[in-house]
Order: sequence, then C-alpha cells, then structure tokens
Amino acid sequence: MRALERGPAVVREVLERPRTLDLFWRSSILALTVTVACIILGSVLAWIVVRTDLPGRRILGVLFTLPLAIPSYVLGFLWVAELPQLTGFIGAATVLTIASYPYVFLPVAAALAAADPAGEEVAQTLGSSRIRAILSITTRQVWPAATAGGLLVALYTLSDFGAVALMRYEAFTVAIFMSYQGSFDRTPAAILGLILAAAAILLTIAERRARRGFAARIATGAPRATRPFVLGPLGVPVYLLAGLVVAMGVLLPFAALGRWMLRSQRVSIDWSEIWAATASTIQVAGLAALATTLAAIPIGLLAARSRSLAARAAESVSYIGFALPGITVGLAVVFLGIRALPQLYQQIPMLIIAYMVLFLPLAVGAIRSAIEAIPESLEDVSATLGEPRWRTSLRVILPLALPGTAAGAALVFLAAAKELPATLMLRPTTVDTLATGLWSRTAELSYGAAAPYAVALILVAALPALLLGNVMGWRSTTPRLPLAHEADGPDEAVPPAATKERATA
Repeated sequence: MRALERGPAVVREVLERPRTLDLFWRSSILALTVTVACIILGSVLAWIVVRTDLPGRRILGVLFTLPLAIPSYVLGFLWVAELPQLTGFIGAATVLTIASYPYVFLPVAAALAAADPAGEEVAQTLGSSRIRAILSITTRQVWPAATAGGLLVALYTLSDFGAVALMRYEAFTVAIFMSYQGSFDRTPAAILGLILAAAAILLTIAERRARRGFAARIATGAPRATRPFVLGPLGVPVYLLAGLVVAMGVLLPFAALGRWMLRSQRVSIDWSEIWAATASTIQVAGLAALATTLAAIPIGLLAARSRSLAARAAESVSYIGFALPGITVGLAVVFLGIRALPQLYQQIPMLIIAYMVLFLPLAVGAIRSAIEAIPESLEDVSATLGEPRWRTSLRVILPLALPGTAAGAALVFLAAAKELPATLMLRPTTVDTLATGLWSRTAELSYGAAAPYAVALILVAALPALLLGNVMGWRSTTPRLPLAHEADGPDEAVPPAATKERATA
C-alpha cells in the first residue's frame, strides 16, 4: 500500500534508477559471498566436530555456536574498534560470515550425526577411498541441511543493517534506513523493501531447486556408529583452522567486551535497570519463540510432506519477512496497529507479531528438515493400522521431530533477544530490553555503561546456543552393535535372533 500510494509511475521511476541497480548488485554480491563462505566453513566445521577423532571436538562444537549469541551490530562495532581499517565489502563480508556460519554448522552437524553410515561403507567396499566416499555419498546426505542453512544466511545478509552500516558498506538496508530517516516520503523506501521481498521469494525457490534430488532419508536408528576419520598429520592444520574461527568469532569479541567492562567500573551502573531489561528480554523472546514455533509446525509439516503448489507457496511466503529489514517490518506492524488494531498498539502482542513475521523461517526450516529426515514408511504403516493422518502427525511425526522443533524455537529465541529496530519501534514505552538498552548507550558513546548490557545479552543468548548444540547433536553416536555375521568372541557366533533383539532394543 505504501509503495503504490503514488501510482505505478513512481514505482517504475524508482526501479529504473541507476542507484537502485547499484544497490541490488552490491547487496547480491555480499549475500552470495557470505552464503558460499558460510556453507563451506559451516560444513567443514561440522564434519570436524562430528566425524573426526580430533581431541576436544565437543568443546569446539560449543565454541562454534557462540557467535550466534553476539548481535551483528555488536560484532561489527567490536571489529571496527579493534581493526578500523577493516571496512567496506571485506569488512562486511567478514563480520557477517562470522556471525552467520552457525546457521549452516548446526543443521549440517545434526545431519551428519544422524546419517546412516551404510552408504559410505558400501562405497568403500567397491574400491572408493574414505575421502571420496565422503565427498560423493555423505555430501549428498547433508546437502539439504546445508542449503537450508545457506538460505537463512542469504536472507540474514540481505536484511542486516547494523553490521553493514558500521562497516560503511552501502546496501539495500542502509538505503532504506536513510530514506526513512532523511525524508518524509516513505514511498522509495517501501519500494526498495518490496525488492527485498521479491529477492526472498527467488532465494527460496533457488534453495528448493538446489536440494532437489539430494534429499536422503536418514536412518537415525542404525545400530552402528560411523568410524571416526583419523586425521593423523592433518590434525595440526585442522586445529589451526578451528583456532582461527574461535579467535575471530569468540576470543576477540569477548576480549573487547572485557575491556568495556573494565571501563564500566568508572561509571555508575544502575544494576536494577539491567536486571529489569534482562527479565523483559527473556519474556518477549520466550513468547516469540513459543508463538512462532506453533505457527511454524503446520507450515514445516506441509512443506516436508506435500508437493502441492499450496505447500511450496506457504513455505516461500514464510521466508519473506526474514529478508526484510527490521525497520521495514516494524513500520508495517505500526501501520497495522494504527489502522486495524489500535487497542494493541505499543503492546507486547504487536511486538510478538513483528517477531513472528521476521523469524518464522528459522523455525520452519528446522522443523521441515527434521520431518524430512523421518521415513515416510512410518506414516504408511500407521495408515495400514487405520490411523488418520492427523493422528499420525501428532503421535508419530511431531514427537520424532521434537529435536528439530526445539532447535527452531531456540533459534527464534536467539534472534528475538538480539532484534533491535522493530523492538525500538513496537515495545511498550515502559519496557526496555537488553538490545534497546545497549543501543541507546552506544548511541550516546557511553561504551562503559553499555558493556554490562552487552555481556548480559550474550549470556542470555548463550543458553539457547548451548541448547542448540546439544539438540542438533555433534556428539558421537552410540557404540557399534555387532552384526549378524560377527562374533561375540573368537569362536562364538551371534545367533540371528539375538542380533534382532539387540537391534530392536
């Protein structure tokens, strides 16, 4: 409505501007670079943690998830403060890659932990090397999870404002913000927002085509664990890679925050305000995670089990909000509140609606991937026993997909706790979150006073990040059970019936 209020001629004029084409090119190159880097980095790190014999890999798995707990605008500011020369495209791509690679690492780690190792074993019996079997078989098994994470990375990059603004890289989000801030005419900004919405739909279609033909059913009940890949002399470069990622994504930000905390001792801190902001953050993020996950369950189930046009359309539409800047969604919900729901304006429900629009894809992607990994034969067996499909979904599919559902809820909690523009616009006037408190103090250049808010925000976000690590599972699987042709001892064979009982157990 806002984009078309001055007629289609204005829309065409804005679309044909050289500046619009330049913004589209710059945003596209940034999104492509960050997405490719995150898919490669996240997949490699997931393989290191799940499939190798690297000592301390479980600790590394926890450390690899911690960048999710740091808002991109905080990470960008810390990098600018420590390395002021790292700006422009290189700086924006580096910061967004560090902030976003866990979106790929977590689902790929879960897929690797649950994947049936039989494919690799058969390939090796046919003369393939271990590495070649991994590249040809295992890659196809985890590719759907990697593309789903890559889609979230691409949409997150398109919608990010804080990091690109701090890195002085002009993208769509910066142009939209400047248009809203510097002019009473909101039409050009709304038109640019529609371009991002169209880009979100195109990216969703491209992701679906990229994983077509690669979806492999994962037998989570396979009675044997995958043999860990023995790194040997490769352990040193692997440790160097892991150390570099941890240093860039964890050590440097926390060291800078420690310096902020030391500076905060020189100013008076009202700790009651910090505790109140922490409680408000947990409340609104928890409500957002619950409401968004409940809304995402039917969409994820439909997208995973139906090939209809309605299923594809529902999934595609759910991804639009994630590509839009928070300020655009915030103003849209303000528009809705003033025109349609004035009694809820600047109340918690309106803020939850904005969070649902922004972060619904985080839950949909996790739930869809979890349901796709469940063999459809279970539903067929349930149908032969006379159970309707809805009861099968409630009693069989959703309980099996609970880890993925919990991961989606944790992702939404993380994103809602860190969200800034929509929160600034829609929160009740008496409610202050950690993100808004941090922003208001950094805007006043009171970095010492902002430090406790940043530390509290990271601690709140670290809890679901650790939950994600446990739920998505980089742990090694259970010890390998003997097969029917193997012996318990040197001369004693395992009876087939006993093997069946063990596998069933």
